[in-house]
Amino acid sequence: MLEIIINFFSGFPPQLATFFLSMLPVTELRGSLPLAYFQFNLPIAQAYFFAVLGNLTPAAFFLLFAGPFNNWVTKKSGLFAKKWIKYLERAQKKFEGDYQKWGLLALVLFVAIPLPMTGAWTGSAAAFVFGIPFKKSFPMVALGVIISGLIVSILTLGINGLF
Repeated sequence: MLEIIINFFSGFPPQLATFFLSMLPVTELRGSLPLAYFQFNLPIAQAYFFAVLGNLTPAAFFLLFAGPFNNWVTKKSGLFAKKWIKYLERAQKKFEGDYQKWGLLALVLFVAIPLPMTGAWTGSAAAFVFGIPFKKSFPMVALGVIISGLIVSILTLGINGLF
């Protein structure tokens, strides 16, 4: 699947490919930044900038429009509504204990840790589930994405240094 995604975006300018790859929940910043550096040959600073910007774009839309979207989709029945509800339940389950213990700092840490299912998408879903307003949640998600980008950049440069 990743190969298909890389092939699709290979015709785009590297900066745009990095931006769009960062928007996808499959790759987010964790996948797009190393791809930008190794596959698209972007300097690490450019890769970081476009990956962070791309990862924050859907997070902002998610946080702004999840409420109206949730109201609309839960009125519908069907597979998509069930998948949406299951996605929110998974985000709640994954984030609940940390949020109760750490509050908003948990949102930063949750997004910052570059592991699967802990990025801006899931962090934004968790913020929505816990009713954290945009004014509080977006800065925390943004800080988490910035930190994650720094971690992934350091790891990417470290891997490059090994080879």
